[in-house]
Amino acid sequence: MLFLVYHKFVSTLYIVATPIGNLGDITFRALETFRSVDVIVCEDTRHTLQLLTHFDIRKPLLSCRARNEHEASEKVLSVLAKGQNAAYASDAGTPALSDPGAVLVQKVREAGHTVVPIPGASAFATLLSVSGTSDKTVVFEGFLSPKPGRRRSRCKELLDTGYGFVLYESPFRIVKLLTDLAEIDGERNVVVGRELTKLHEELVSGTAAEVLTDFAARQKILGEFAVYVSGKKRLTCIKE
Repeated sequence: MLFLVYHKFVSTLYIVATPIGNLGDITFRALETFRSVDVIVCEDTRHTLQLLTHFDIRKPLLSCRARNEHEASEKVLSVLAKGQNAAYASDAGTPALSDPGAVLVQKVREAGHTVVPIPGASAFATLLSVSGTSDKTVVFEGFLSPKPGRRRSRCKELLDTGYGFVLYESPFRIVKLLTDLAEIDGERNVVVGRELTKLHEELVSGTAAEVLTDFAARQKILGEFAVYVSGKKRLTCIKE
């Protein structure tokens, strides 16, 4: 009698943090992971290819964006089911922090495979490290709604908690966000990080009203922003 034995492979998905701007912030462990896996899953294959090419790493790439994360997760599961290992990287920073990745992790874990974090850069942690905060509780909110009413309403809710919080914002809406914060609580301390870790990195801190005055006076605003709003006392306005 012939017995057929089916083996279920338990593979590993590595969640890899990548630089938020400065390529020098890549970790040795991240590079070792990329070199060791069979497939690299990424938010944008073109973006990740540039990073991999810089470090002379060549691997098959698989796209997994916010819009196709559920479908792409099934493709990743097929890879893992063959006994292969994979790494996931979003465009910048730590996956699943205002980036895709959470759905993929959930599905991979539910399928019985191993998920391993490879920590590294994060705009959230980077900004907090230079904010001078003494808040014991800090809420990570990420991007607010682009709709004015919803954005302002959520700002008020966050300010009312008395906790510190971190927001992400684009150059197109940073003044609108600062206006909302200043109008709701102009004395609350704010630290704005623009282009963190990049060539034109800038930190501006002060009350919400002071920081708004600074950015509202600028003729042109470029870059990506991380904004820390304190639940504590104000600091003196400082530019770096």
